Amino acid sequence: MLNIKDKLEIDPLKIVIFGAGKIGRSFLGQLFGCSGYQVVFVDVDQSLVERLNQQGCYPVVIKGEEEHVIVVQNVRAISAFDREQVTEAVATAGILSVNVGKNALVKVIPVVADGLIIRYRQNPFSPLDIILAENMRDAADFVREQLIFCLPADYPVEKLVGLVETSIGKMVPIMPLAEMEKDPLMVFAEPYNNLILDQKGFRSAIPDVNGLSPKANIKAWVDRKAFIHNLGHATAAYYGHSLHPEMVYMYEVLDDPEVLRFTRAVMLQSADILLRSYPDDFTLDDLIHHIDDLIRRFRNKALRDTIFRVGQDLNRKLSSDDRFMGIVHMAIEKQMPYDLILKAMSYGFSFNARDEEGNATDSDAAFLERLSVDFEATLVGLLHLHSENDQKIILQLHTYYLS
Repeated sequence: MLNIKDKLEIDPLKIVIFGAGKIGRSFLGQLFGCSGYQVVFVDVDQSLVERLNQQGCYPVVIKGEEEHVIVVQNVRAISAFDREQVTEAVATAGILSVNVGKNALVKVIPVVADGLIIRYRQNPFSPLDIILAENMRDAADFVREQLIFCLPADYPVEKLVGLVETSIGKMVPIMPLAEMEKDPLMVFAEPYNNLILDQKGFRSAIPDVNGLSPKANIKAWVDRKAFIHNLGHATAAYYGHSLHPEMVYMYEVLDDPEVLRFTRAVMLQSADILLRSYPDDFTLDDLIHHIDDLIRRFRNKALRDTIFRVGQDLNRKLSSDDRFMGIVHMAIEKQMPYDLILKAMSYGFSFNARDEEGNATDSDAAFLERLSVDFEATLVGLLHLHSENDQKIILQLHTYYLS
């Protein structure tokens, strides 16, 4: 156990980022690194950790009308398996970020709790804010529950731990294999650099970092991301692939006026539902502007974002609480139409795009096979639709599936 007090001095300009993947490097690492923070990544990929420590920096290639490279400096990394180093990093961080996905999050929280305990012993009046850069609703509630389970009963979680939910809108494509071989640390990203986060989640002052956009009602913005951005992106991928199975890139299918028209119509139907749900946070003009800007970004040719990347992971993207069914359930509650959204979802049931090596993900292949054997059981068992409450929806989706 750490017992050298000077090793545990908090560095207010150090961010510890769990997850050195595409979002971690291209978004969180870039924003904080370019604002003067030391960036410390924690990751399970030992090769990636070693390379980051050898180079102490990495390039982010911005793919837009004009390509340019941002080199993020003052970087180091820790193996996620080195519990003592990770715990020390948490105990001395100025701020934390986690972007590892829900399944890995449950493995990260216990070591974060260990760091919080040591931090409390040495610096009992220093809260730690944790940016939850996860693509999930109610992330703060989930993490709080897990932390409370891991921390002593008398630990003042509400006072000393800020759980800052986010809306991650940055698009980062799959790196082509040839580019990864040139430099495994390089990552491509779009020019968009706006990190929407929950201003009420902070326990310390909000960092002075370019690109942070605090919002008072983060739930509205998380839902905007899920039910306009994610919904529209998946719609274009699924419908575009159904019409043009030979195409590879998002901009290609969106060059088809019919794909563009249908995608925009689905996003607008969702916007109406969101506006009814959050009248104090959005206006119709706000949402229409956002939709048109997103479609422009979806059509970024320089980004070369693939249909495969946007559409894959069907079990998650078609599930009962994700981009399609989540807004459908809101529409039912508000007694509003959702026919276009449900139609868009149905195209996901025949989505079989491949990566650059010609492979589909194993889970997607298994899902489509199971769907062809027993449609309703798959929607209930894998996507978690309710066999009774969602029966009308299941029947309508089955009709679309057979047509």
